[in-house]
Amino acid sequence: MARKKRGVQEAETAASDEPAPVAVAVAVAVDEPASAQNLRANLEELNQCEGVIGYILRNSTSATIDLKDPAKLIDYAVLSSSAFDLSTEFSELFDLGEVENILLEGKNAKVYSLIVSGNKISIFMEKNADCEKVLERLHPV
Repeated sequence: MARKKRGVQEAETAASDEPAPVAVAVAVAVDEPASAQNLRANLEELNQCEGVIGYILRNSTSATIDLKDPAKLIDYAVLSSSAFDLSTEFSELFDLGEVENILLEGKNAKVYSLIVSGNKISIFMEKNADCEKVLERLHPV
């Protein structure tokens, strides 16, 4: 059964002389197929795993972001978007074909990005998190 999402718009501003960053989240009212609902439910469960920092799920009309540290929301969103963009550029540059998934490991964290049914998913984890164990929970998708 499809579920309708409601439009949401938020803005944050500060009362200081310096312009504050503005965070805006907009969701367009669309019907979500049951598979997208299952995907979101699996990601919410996955977010409870040890070592998972959070996730970003986005498609052409909306995005769902669930992070344990919302202060870094913009940093994670830029990282996720850049990973997808660069994977496309590298794929074209080196004639690699279609990119199935991306794993970036940094000094303190790692991000695993993939596309499932047109939904771009980025899962952020602590450096020492067991990536395979975390992804086994996502497998039923």
